[in-house]
Amino acid sequence: MFCAVIVAAGSSRRAGFDKLAAHLDGVPVLRRSVDAFVAAGCAAVVVVCPESRWHEVGLGAALFPIPVLRVDGGAERQNSVEAGLNALPAGTTYVAVHDGARPLITPQGIRDCLAAAQQTGAAACAHPIVDTLKRADAHACSLPEKVSRDNLWGMETPQIFDLSMLRRAYACVAEQQLVVTDEVSAVEAMGVPTRLVQVGPNLKITLPGDLELAELIWQHRS
Repeated sequence: MFCAVIVAAGSSRRAGFDKLAAHLDGVPVLRRSVDAFVAAGCAAVVVVCPESRWHEVGLGAALFPIPVLRVDGGAERQNSVEAGLNALPAGTTYVAVHDGARPLITPQGIRDCLAAAQQTGAAACAHPIVDTLKRADAHACSLPEKVSRDNLWGMETPQIFDLSMLRRAYACVAEQQLVVTDEVSAVEAMGVPTRLVQVGPNLKITLPGDLELAELIWQHRS
């Protein structure tokens, strides 16, 4: 059984507005993310967010063909993910962990990532880095260091795993007292590699300009 945990507990400090409640073509960003996983065939979705956000984006009153549940988040992202994992229904075998602020993920992209995870146990959406990379000093001045982009990937979500593997990974993280920013880093703590999967435009809404770009992409798809 395939389920999803959507992390939406952040405060949106960098955005300067509640990016998860902001509208993408008339629908809140967080609701767009939830809808994608429902359409992808998930058996259940757990949304990790404050109760106020849950109601603000209309999830509390929404009707879905599958269970869509809410749990509170924790102090760190990994604590929020663990809270979501603990709320998954019995019988879950594969779990997707997704940032609620990535509303452009498509149902087909989710299914492609799931297929890779079912082959390897661990898969994540990502994209190869194509920009020229520069390292800067504390004053934002470039340094004459050549930074190779060979084999570099930018990480995205969803990141999909065999649930038992991800639980072991988070136990390892807790034992080593690590702080991780995504689930790939958690399974890497056990020495497990993750298959990377390209799924097309899948940007994270972080700054106001990101929402404008996401709107253009959404309209183009439509």
